[in-house]
Amino acid sequence: MQKQRIVVGLSGGVDSAVTACLLKRQGHEVIGIFMKNWEGDDDDEFCSSNIDFVDAAAVADVLGIEIEHVNFAADYKDRVFAEFLREYQAGRTPNPDILCNAEIKFKAFLDHAMRLGADKIATGHYARVRQNPATGLHELLKGLDPAKDQSYFLHRLNQAQLSKTWFPVGELLKTEVRRIAGEIGLPNAQKKDSTGICFIGERPFRDFLNNYIAKAPGPIKNDQGRVLGEHVGLSFYTLGQRQGLGIGGVKARGAELKAIRALGQRGAGEHAPWFVARKDLDSNTLWVVQGHDHPWLLSTRLSAQDCSWVAGDAPAAGALAAKTRYRQLDAACELASAGPASCELSFSEAQWAVTPGQSAVLYQGEVCLGGGVIAASDVQNFPGGRPTAEVFKPK
Repeated sequence: MQKQRIVVGLSGGVDSAVTACLLKRQGHEVIGIFMKNWEGDDDDEFCSSNIDFVDAAAVADVLGIEIEHVNFAADYKDRVFAEFLREYQAGRTPNPDILCNAEIKFKAFLDHAMRLGADKIATGHYARVRQNPATGLHELLKGLDPAKDQSYFLHRLNQAQLSKTWFPVGELLKTEVRRIAGEIGLPNAQKKDSTGICFIGERPFRDFLNNYIAKAPGPIKNDQGRVLGEHVGLSFYTLGQRQGLGIGGVKARGAELKAIRALGQRGAGEHAPWFVARKDLDSNTLWVVQGHDHPWLLSTRLSAQDCSWVAGDAPAAGALAAKTRYRQLDAACELASAGPASCELSFSEAQWAVTPGQSAVLYQGEVCLGGGVIAASDVQNFPGGRPTAEVFKPK
């Protein structure tokens, strides 16, 4: 293999550390870049990039490579965080990690690496890139560790980005990554995997959002129209949410209980847990239902907008698989139509809590084709008796 100059995004975690190690073992010239994407309160207990940089620098020292600290906070605030707030204020639930990958890690970071004379960049994502010999196109593949696959978060990457990107740990299981880190004495070999969004960290999500979005209380109603309590603001809830509703002690009664039992759903009954089913911005109402499999939580169709396709063109209509949220198993679906603006999917089995703002990502076997932002889904027996066709429409 020809020696190349590879710029690696060193996050301070074990995956990016082993990425740099593997590339250096292969004889490449490896340069580490630590990306600072958030400023303001990152010196507190919840989100400290300072600690991560110390870990990344320690890894670079062990590997004998250079490391540069680059501040992308302004880009992140303009391209990712501003959109994050706009989506929440509009009642949707965005996925900022997907936008961060498309706008920061594989755009701002990639551009910076190219200015350093890089041939390619590499990150510690669990995914793979393959060039199809028949078409010449670069394909985004699932990581080999099914429990760690991150192709869902990378589905907006295009041909130009993939042609300059390597994901070395995508070929490995997480246990193998930790074994390699331990063997060569990396200081973060046993470091806990990061969870959550960088700028939120481990802090309570509602506390963070409260700093940026005003509370607008309104009624919480069940599927019979009974007011069960008061919500703090629709932006602070997401579909399928079970915790933090403040109505845990409310029980179904009379006709409500009879309606629940008639559904024959899993977990139904007067003590069944409550789930957020819909958010009505017009009336500022939070609709909740009892039981995991209530019809209001199940969808067999969805429409998505702002689509991005790895190959550059939308896939042909037909049978594929899709994820409507991370950590979900692939679900068989039918792609009815697709383009750069929108796509429509139908599922043979109803999908649970399909959430506007999240992404629907399409797969053909191990190949990630791309996807779009969920705009709407169908739902049975929606409040007010509105027909399915009226509910199922783009935002």
